[in-house]
Amino acid sequence: MREMEIAYWVERWREGRIGFHEGRTNAFLARHVDRIGTAPRRVLVPLCGKTEDMAFLASRGHHVIGIEAVEDAVQAFFREHALTPEVREVSKHIRRYTAGQVTIFAGDVFACNTEVVGDVDAFYDRAALVALTPDVRARYVAHLRALLAPKSTGLVVTFDYEQAKMSAPPYAVSAAELHRLYEGATITELGHAPVDDNSRFRDAGVTATEHCFAIEL
Repeated sequence: MREMEIAYWVERWREGRIGFHEGRTNAFLARHVDRIGTAPRRVLVPLCGKTEDMAFLASRGHHVIGIEAVEDAVQAFFREHALTPEVREVSKHIRRYTAGQVTIFAGDVFACNTEVVGDVDAFYDRAALVALTPDVRARYVAHLRALLAPKSTGLVVTFDYEQAKMSAPPYAVSAAELHRLYEGATITELGHAPVDDNSRFRDAGVTATEHCFAIEL
């Protein structure tokens, strides 16, 4: 991510403008977690923030590997779960926080290569792809696929709405775009539901739908 993009998210967290943070396990993840694979998998959660979904995945026996550019969010996850992580400098710009079955790398997702994150064979993307500008999404997906082992499985949760009616993020990502980004993968839509608890959509008077897809690379 560009420095200006990271600075934008740092400011959002500093000001508490984190309407994208659900504060509970995502309903689609709870319903379809088995599509990620049989535990224990090493599940990559890019742009993870402090999502409760990481704790849920760990409770199901998975090893969670999160990546988050805003270090305040990383620290908040462990603090809110009463965990004291081991913190280690991985490089000049990346720190690794680990407690129990959750490891979060504080740093730019594009700076995290396979040597940093280790082996990962599953992934979960909610509020990550939809946070990125259209010109960054293809690079982001290509980078994720380079990190993941062949035949990895995962879940991707997206928003779809009339983009012209609201300034992003979150961005609208259609099923057609997801198929283009993950060309060659097997993609199955598992369900969709109206978004009724996101302040950004509500304040803009926008009708949005949340979609969940299973992806097999």
